[in-house]
Amino acid sequence: MASAIYENNGVVAALCHGPAALVGVKLSDGEFLIAGKKVTGFTNSEEAKVGLTEKVPFLLEDRLVSIGGRFQASADFSDNVVVDNRVVTGQNPQSAESVGKALVELLKK
Repeated sequence: MASAIYENNGVVAALCHGPAALVGVKLSDGEFLIAGKKVTGFTNSEEAKVGLTEKVPFLLEDRLVSIGGRFQASADFSDNVVVDNRVVTGQNPQSAESVGKALVELLKK
């Protein structure tokens, strides 16, 4: 469980649409894991450009913001990784290598 990993000083990472798995994660204090943290994921604009806005169950950018995430987007389909307090998120597949490198750096600590 992501909350247990995070609360035991572990690192939680997700890429592209992967942060969708984090939207329901709450910490033991009842707060969302994402609340107040800088995060990224597949953007509303990227979703529109690939023609899936009406096909996905929710727009990830909107959902992350609705639970208190401080969403940080870069240009569509560009490499963008955001690290905030042991939470690593990447905007899209182009960010995979950068997410991996950020994860390795956090795990070294």
